[in-house]
Formats: sequence, structure tokens, C-alpha cells
Amino acid sequence: MLELPLRWKRSKRIFVNSMSDMFHDDVLVEFIQKAFNVMRRANWHQYQVLTKRSERLLSLDSHLDWQPHIWMGVSVENTRFVHRIDHLQRTRAHVKFLSLEPLLGPLHDLDLRNIDWVIVGGESGPHARPMDPSWVSDIRDQCRDAGVAFFFKQWGGVFKSRTGRELEGRTWDQMPDEPRKKWTLRLVEQRA
Repeated sequence: MLELPLRWKRSKRIFVNSMSDMFHDDVLVEFIQKAFNVMRRANWHQYQVLTKRSERLLSLDSHLDWQPHIWMGVSVENTRFVHRIDHLQRTRAHVKFLSLEPLLGPLHDLDLRNIDWVIVGGESGPHARPMDPSWVSDIRDQCRDAGVAFFFKQWGGVFKSRTGRELEGRTWDQMPDEPRKKWTLRLVEQRA
């Protein structure tokens, strides 16, 4: 399965380890390096790697073959985990992103230096905790001020299909690979 992307001829955006964490302590360094080798060889795809184990990510950074099409992100659910941003910023990844989901509290004054993309989403499922709209708007505004692409994924909740993904009357689908002028102009037009 590791070499499957080499057989896909059409370019895809691949979320690596969507149900696990490549930087978990039980994952051997050699396996992580093999995965990076496949991503390097199958360079017509774009890969998004996400971890909660930012300490291990940083400790292995110099042993990984970072390529521009390998995006690296960390999960930050609330203020207890903002230290993960510093770890990510210190890596050699070309594209760095934050997954602020499920967002469980306000995240004021985020350090967005060298961050290319921020994804925000609410918790979903039977015991989903609510997300305050002001938390999302504040993060969107911080991204705008820092020139960072902002993507609002969902409000979440018990029935996430009913809550949708609009924030203040529109969807937010900015991507870091879009020309920044394009989405900056859209923001300026919407303010007018």
C-alpha cells in the first residue's frame, strides 16, 4: 500500500494517515523515511501530513527529505497545544499548516509566522462540544492580517450536515497554493 501513489497517474491531493499519526512513537523512523521517499518519487501528487506529535516531528526533521509538494501540519485544539505551532515553524517543511479542529476554545494572538494555511472546524458526533462563532471569526481575522490562507471546514455538532460551513454568510475555501493576490483581493472586495 505504501507505493500505491506511484501507480496513480492523475494528480491527487492526498491526506496521509487520515486515521492515524505518522509521528506516533510506535512508528519506526525507517518507515517514516520510506513514506517520505514514496512521496518524493510520486511528486505529481500533493501530500498533507498532519500530526499531534510535534515534538517527534521536530526531532526527526533533519532526517526527512522535505519537498515542496509535501505539506506538514499540526493539530491545535485549544491553548494547551499552541506549543505545537512553534515546533512546526522550526521544521524545514516548505508548506506549513494548522488544523484547528476540533476547535475547543478561543485562540487569540496566534503566532502565524511561516504558516501558510489555517483550517478551522468544529467537533462532530454524538457528544460534540459547541464552537463559539467569535472564536472562528477571530482566527479568520488573524489569518487575514497575517496574509495566511483560511479554510473553514464545518461548524460540526451532532448533525454536522445541518449546521453547514458558512461563516458570516459565505464559505471560506482559501488554499496556500492559490496566488495570494487572488484571495487577498476577494477579502478586500467583500469588506467594501
